Amino acid sequence: MTTPPPAGGSSGAPAGGPRAVPPRPAQPPRAPMIQSHPSQQIYTPGDGLLAWMPFRPTIRMRLTLLYGGMFLMAGVVLLMLMYFFIQQAFHDAAPPNLQIGPGVSILTPDNQSVTAQTFNQWFSHYQAGQSQRALDTLLRKSLTVLVCLAVIAFAAGYAMAGRVLRPLGRITRTAREVASSDLHRRIELDGPDDELKELADTFDDMLDRLDRSFDSQRKFVANASHELRTPLAINRTLLEVQLSDPAASPDLQQLGKTLLATNERSEQLVEGLLLLARSDNELIDRRPVELSEVATRALEQIRPEAARREVEIKAELTPVVVSGNGVLLERIALNLIQNAVRYNAADGWVEITTALVPGGGGELVVSNTGPVVPGYELEHIFEPFRRVKGADRTRSDKGVGLGLSIVRSVVRAHGGAIEATPRAGGGLTMRVRIPGA
Repeated sequence: MTTPPPAGGSSGAPAGGPRAVPPRPAQPPRAPMIQSHPSQQIYTPGDGLLAWMPFRPTIRMRLTLLYGGMFLMAGVVLLMLMYFFIQQAFHDAAPPNLQIGPGVSILTPDNQSVTAQTFNQWFSHYQAGQSQRALDTLLRKSLTVLVCLAVIAFAAGYAMAGRVLRPLGRITRTAREVASSDLHRRIELDGPDDELKELADTFDDMLDRLDRSFDSQRKFVANASHELRTPLAINRTLLEVQLSDPAASPDLQQLGKTLLATNERSEQLVEGLLLLARSDNELIDRRPVELSEVATRALEQIRPEAARREVEIKAELTPVVVSGNGVLLERIALNLIQNAVRYNAADGWVEITTALVPGGGGELVVSNTGPVVPGYELEHIFEPFRRVKGADRTRSDKGVGLGLSIVRSVVRAHGGAIEATPRAGGGLTMRVRIPGA
């Protein structure tokens, strides 16, 4: 909502005078906290009750500090009250003044005679000194015991916090297993009907709904695979039979070729959509795959098209073993090389390399010449049916706009990463990293 300008003009200056200069703040401004919702704030080190900690403490550490801190505060309060009550007891237990009759002499250790009044003063000072020394000893020993008990309390609080958070750890592990496409797993938390069990039951109900939803999706994909492919295959057969008729007129031949190209484009679109739907889930069954062999098989399939388009292919394939599905990995290489060939310039080139990634895994890099790709377009090229601005959408020989979407989906299913960077002279460099076996 736009705030209306103050009275006096649209510039915000007061009426009848120049713009007022705000005073300089006494302290430098603090960085604002990132808010995703007005009622939610993201904790950053340096804010809140734990501002003295240089890192963000975990929930277990916070519970440990809470348990230990409460015990320490209770111990300090108890020690102060005990010190006050014992001091009051010593004060109430002060001995009465002694009355010494005539004829009684009181001698000091150095054989000096003192009066009863002097003796009473000395005895009071002696009693007060003894009481203070006893209080100091009590305070010193109590503080030592309190420190030892505080250490034990913090250790016990840490163990207790771990026991309290154990159901949350079980929920987290189940969520990770579900993220690996194992939607049949459930938490099934036992125990009292408390907040944690309610959370686990709610999570199980959500998993049941997700499982049913994904099962319906798989059935839909299977049915669509049959229902969509069959009529397209029939259309292709009828068109090929009609085109093979030598008595067909040239106009009919041209119409048949146009319809056949349109039908082929529809078949590619259906295959791409089905593959995109199947590759959204993470792979469970992984096997060692030679990445250079996958790239070689993809190159063999695309070399005839590259020759027709006069695009040179250069390859530097280093043997490297990754973990995944060989058919899907071949699809990654094929789609990337196919895009690099089709979206290229005459007399251009495509370079494919495979290499070992430090720390394990393999890397497939596909670079090509071609039109200049703006940097702001890179975040959209992996979306379905998105093409770089200016690309022709009517030509069927450049695909249906699902190639890179399928690549990203398959890479995610393998737990890998894909990165696209524009080349200075035009074209792109696609870098795919797949975890090792």
